[in-house]
Amino acid sequence: MKKILVVDDEPAIATLLEYNLQREHYEVTVAGDGEEALRLGLERPFDFIILDLMLPSLDGFEVTKKLRAADVITPILILTAKDSETDKILGLELGADDYVTKPFSPREILARIKAIERRVSARQTVERKTLQVGELHMNLLNHHVKFATRTIQLTPREYDLLAYFAKHPGQVVSRETLLDHVWGFDYAGQTRMVDMQVSKLRDKLEKDPHQPRYLKTVRGYGYKFEEPNDE
Repeated sequence: MKKILVVDDEPAIATLLEYNLQREHYEVTVAGDGEEALRLGLERPFDFIILDLMLPSLDGFEVTKKLRAADVITPILILTAKDSETDKILGLELGADDYVTKPFSPREILARIKAIERRVSARQTVERKTLQVGELHMNLLNHHVKFATRTIQLTPREYDLLAYFAKHPGQVVSRETLLDHVWGFDYAGQTRMVDMQVSKLRDKLEKDPHQPRYLKTVRGYGYKFEEPNDE
């Protein structure tokens, strides 16, 4: 039975989620504030975390940030009461995997969880176990990433983005293509998120992110990931 941590300080919403998730045979743990959520997320192995952004003691942004800093890769679905692009982007850039805007239906939550499950399953059942482009080595089964002699810690979204680039070395890939294959159709038109994630990847991979050797911008088209030709 898969385990889900539900974090919301509104008892009615927490109870609604708990009831509907249990009906789908998930084991549910409920937390009412950010500090409790962080403690549980660090101590217990969950398959998913449903996390409200507006929480007492520690907000959802900080919980997400601290979990990812501690290398907790559990998929996080954030709940936001505001239909604000800034809130959504910030949550995703901190390492969340998806978002739902309140008010929502339990069916929408379940659909989002199933979509995340499919993405995780696709990563785990790939035919090739490793990818290598120059000094980059990616193990597609345990998500271990090495660049030269360094082990690189990536959020799930950063990992998926880098894996897509590594599977298409030397190809110019548009932002729209990346949104479609890495984020999904719900993010159509939000190309700013691609630029922000690429910038974060460069910070982790490149010696000089302002003069990238691997992950290059092709002006007017998108990005290209390739092994540099050192002369």
